[in-house]
Amino acid sequence: MVNKKDQRQRRARQTRSRIATQRVARLTVFRSNLHIYASVVSDDGAKVLASASTAEKDLREQLGGKGGNAAAAALVGKRIAEKAKAAGVEKVAFDRSGFAYHGRVKALAEAAREAGLQF
Repeated sequence: MVNKKDQRQRRARQTRSRIATQRVARLTVFRSNLHIYASVVSDDGAKVLASASTAEKDLREQLGGKGGNAAAAALVGKRIAEKAKAAGVEKVAFDRSGFAYHGRVKALAEAAREAGLQF
C-alpha cells in the first residue's frame, strides 16, 4: 500500500535525479502544517549554502506565530534569495520536494524570483 508520503517522496527522488544532472545549486523546500523551510544546497549536495524558515525567531515574531500561510512563505522566499545572493549563488534549480506547485510552495518560489534568484 503506497501512502501519500511515499508518493511525495517518489516524486521528490525523480526531481532530484533530474536536478543532479544540471550541476547547479538547488533551492529545496519543505512544508509542514505549521512552517515552511527553504535551503540552498550546493551542486554536489554536500553543503547547505543558505537557509531560511518561518521557524526562525525573528520571522516568527514578525509573523506573530502564523507560519503556515502563503504570506509567510513569501517572506521566506525573499529571505532565502537574499541569503543565497550573499553566499554568491545567483542561479538555482527549484526542488519542490514532491509538493504540488501551488499555494505556499508557489508563493515562496515567486518571492524568491522577485528578489533576484534565477530558476
